Amino acid sequence: MRFSEEDIKQLSKKGISKEKVENQLETFREGIPYVNLSKPAVIGDGILHFSASEEAIFIKHFEETTCSLLKFVPASGAASRMFKALFNFLGSYDPSKESLETYFGHTDNSLVKALFEKWESLPFYDIIQQRIRGSFTSSDMEKYLFVEDMLSENRLDYGFYPKGLLPFHKYESYVVTAFEEHLKEAALYAQTSGKAQLHFTISPQHQLMFQKEFEVARARVLHQTGVDFEVSFSNQKSSTDTIAADMENKVFRNDDGSLLFRPGGHGALIENLNEQDADVIFIKNVDNVVTSRTLEAIANSKKVLAGLLLKVQEQVFAYAILLEKETISAALLSEIKKFLETELNVRFTDSFDSFNISEQMKILQDKMNRPIRICGMVKNEGEPGGGPFWVKEINDRISLQIVESAQVDLNNEAQAALLKSATHFNPVDLVCGVKNHKGEKYDLLQFVDANLGFITGKTQGGRELKALELPGLWNGAMAFWNTIFVEVPVGTFNPVKTVNDLLRPSHQPS
Repeated sequence: MRFSEEDIKQLSKKGISKEKVENQLETFREGIPYVNLSKPAVIGDGILHFSASEEAIFIKHFEETTCSLLKFVPASGAASRMFKALFNFLGSYDPSKESLETYFGHTDNSLVKALFEKWESLPFYDIIQQRIRGSFTSSDMEKYLFVEDMLSENRLDYGFYPKGLLPFHKYESYVVTAFEEHLKEAALYAQTSGKAQLHFTISPQHQLMFQKEFEVARARVLHQTGVDFEVSFSNQKSSTDTIAADMENKVFRNDDGSLLFRPGGHGALIENLNEQDADVIFIKNVDNVVTSRTLEAIANSKKVLAGLLLKVQEQVFAYAILLEKETISAALLSEIKKFLETELNVRFTDSFDSFNISEQMKILQDKMNRPIRICGMVKNEGEPGGGPFWVKEINDRISLQIVESAQVDLNNEAQAALLKSATHFNPVDLVCGVKNHKGEKYDLLQFVDANLGFITGKTQGGRELKALELPGLWNGAMAFWNTIFVEVPVGTFNPVKTVNDLLRPSHQPS
């Protein structure tokens, strides 16, 4: 396509090349192929399950190993979707014209009705009640003003807040945010020599808010745990935005003629992760936190995953050193191949045995020298989330992957049936090893499968468009990592997708 001078200036400002835009337009034209599910990963075939005694061994190994640790928390964006039902309520209910009982009788707003049945348990209930006290004359008006104060732009404006800074849990004398709960959690498993390192990816407009919250949370958690914190922040890079296309797969332009770019999704954060430097990196979403009473169980689960990573990595490093020698016996090659297959779930083509020893060594080195991810998997109990599958790729390579439903052809009955047969789902509970046996950090961008993005339909100014999301952070962005799935307790997954989730027992301190 031809780019105008203004287009070139816009691309330069964003740090995006013309070639990247053209490649993305080609992706729109060609489409993104669906993944080819081979079978679900299950206990004994792709997912590990440990006994209590085995878990104790991994925990001990982790606690006895000295290495640098980091907790990486994707925390970008506002929490507006969390309050969607309440925004609808504000726009459709008028307490001066009808009662709540009448309103709920003719609307499908069950989430709001359920919220009001237990609203006293919301962590910010007392905060809002103090603000609206004396301004209502009926129970229905009280509830309306409560929601209005919560969401209005000139009031608390919680819909603008990032999830990490919303009040999540109310203890006896104070209320804490999800951000603060992440600090408390990190103090139990991500600290070295009395200091824990955390990195949050945030939106630029929330930077000052996070920094102010850190000042308060740091002092309180330091007092509670004796652990200090080093917290850093980064923003999703403008250069990872993707071009929008019209329905004819040509660039979509705004009314002023400029090119429309959209954020590339959480897959763009592989660049932020790539800039972190630690031996072991824990990854967990910002809204998946618990109260203090269950923190120990959460920490032990993380230690199991990290202990497994360290044990596997020690053997990987030992073999990697042997593979750098000029000669190696056929027996040792066979041993290394078996290790890759049984411990790292690597699959080889039938042609491997036809290669000479030198060629086999190169193949084993390639399979061995990759970042490693240990992924916690939770039993499927109907919660949303991608699932663990064995996937067959175009070159007949079989690998373990986390697959989202959007990546599967649901019109294909066989593939749809395989998707539904998953016994576990992905709670985003990862422990990553991103360095090789020499202590050198891998370039994580070299292990992304660019063909595993998403094309979605959107609108802008009333016009339809196509949007391109980059391969997901724990999907295509880690497609070429060595992968191990481990079953973790259901109690480790406590996401807050709607405000009603804050009423769940796991988010009640007592």
